Amino acid sequence: MARRLHELGHADYRRSDAAVLRLIARHPLAAGELGAVLGVTRQAARKLVAGLEQRGYAHLESDPRDSRRRTVVLTTTGEAYAAAIVATLEAMNRELGERVDRAALIAADAVLRASLADDDARRRAAALVAPPAP
Repeated sequence: MARRLHELGHADYRRSDAAVLRLIARHPLAAGELGAVLGVTRQAARKLVAGLEQRGYAHLESDPRDSRRRTVVLTTTGEAYAAAIVATLEAMNRELGERVDRAALIAADAVLRASLADDDARRRAAALVAPPAP
């Protein structure tokens, strides 16, 4: 993943970027909401957001409906990075699908989801990545 993104001009990939950027690209979230979806503390979520801000991928904006709430919004560079992450993941998934039988992939996905610790973790996983269609 990191090598492919580097080749696309994104040399500073971090493992957390894939989940965080895909979530924010769908719709801006407050750091606390981001933390809840990812299953991390607010402090951890703020650290992820600070890293995105430092690298120029996101910024915080005041919510026009609630001035106390600040949402994480992608910059133009962040949107391009998120698109590159999605395209890279799709390519990697296609390549894996060409090497492994579809039924085996579905079974592996089911096993991995079942191995998650609790219902909340399974709901978060489903929100991040939908199970493959049969």
